[in-house]
Amino acid sequence: MSTNRTSKLVYLGLMVGIALALHIIESLLPIPAPIPGAKLGLANIAALYVIIRMGTKESVCVTVLRTILGALYGAGLFAPTFLLSFFGGLVSTVVMGLGFSVFQKQFSIIGLSVLGAVTHNVAQLAVASFMFEQIGFFYYLPYLLFYALPTGFFVGIVTQQLAKKIHF
Repeated sequence: MSTNRTSKLVYLGLMVGIALALHIIESLLPIPAPIPGAKLGLANIAALYVIIRMGTKESVCVTVLRTILGALYGAGLFAPTFLLSFFGGLVSTVVMGLGFSVFQKQFSIIGLSVLGAVTHNVAQLAVASFMFEQIGFFYYLPYLLFYALPTGFFVGIVTQQLAKKIHF
């Protein structure tokens, strides 16, 4: 294995660890939101950072591993919360990655983060609607967006500052 490939694997392993730590810390924080599913999205800092530094494929790996390991720590691999987290994270990471690669000049890091937060919520509602055969979950969308916009903005600012300070 080449040194470059080894360092890439080590870097991705560290990013999975950071994303998992943020995921666990966030699960311990009380979120004063009356809407189920409203979260800060701290693990998305790692996903967005990896998109910027390495690419979408690598970020998808970080997101998939983080959600699987997070589920093993939490409710379990096939709990509804895992499926919501997994597909929300996967779709939002792919959308942020496409946004970065196609619209890099039009979207700032903050814009990509907000796009990811909104996409995460829409994907989760789609999965919940499919799982429970109930389209009514989408009534939560305006309320979730009320939280997604500021948290996506916050995650974007943090990621932007990290990208300025840390170079891989």
